[in-house]
Amino acid sequence: MARPTSGERLPRSFFARPAVQVAPELLGCVLHRGPVAIRLTEVEAYEGAQDPGAHSFRGRTARNASMFGPPGHFYVYFTYGMHHAINAVCQPEGTAAGVLLRAGEVVAGQDLVAERRAGIAPRDWARGPGRLAAALDLDRASHDGHDGSAADAEIYLTAPEVPIDPALVRTGPRVGVSGPGGDGTVYPWRFWLDGEPTVSAYRPAVRRRRS
Repeated sequence: MARPTSGERLPRSFFARPAVQVAPELLGCVLHRGPVAIRLTEVEAYEGAQDPGAHSFRGRTARNASMFGPPGHFYVYFTYGMHHAINAVCQPEGTAAGVLLRAGEVVAGQDLVAERRAGIAPRDWARGPGRLAAALDLDRASHDGHDGSAADAEIYLTAPEVPIDPALVRTGPRVGVSGPGGDGTVYPWRFWLDGEPTVSAYRPAVRRRRS
């Protein structure tokens, strides 16, 4: 697969790979919706049926059906009864792997995000998956299953404007995942950029988050 050039939209082939390969390469990429753009600084990989931390581990449900779709689509879900989160679907159709887009820096549309995130410091506008989804005004009903690789996609990702130094990429346990999937020695599948203030704080699981 040819690597996308600076600012180029990520093609479907970019996502048609294991999530653990795609995830670190999404760092520095920019997530767009309308006038708002967020440079990703933190992501997490989930590998479907082989991953006890994944929503799709126990098979297909009405909630996680988008995870089983073609690569390049988005899986948007509602969690904790209070916020949404967005994942980029990876691997061939039917595999149900994906990358949770955990956090980032708002690099365009700051005035609009300031209205949506009133009273919140800019560093925290998209610092965490729920905040990131709120900054883009995403919801399950409107955006779950959206094809981010389509030419007319409303939500899509572009390659970093400036290449990311691999020495800045850090990895560790995923946030809020309990049970075997939360074992950071087996699943060190959270990736972030060292020194970025928008990276969220690590919190171990209190209860199982992804089921």
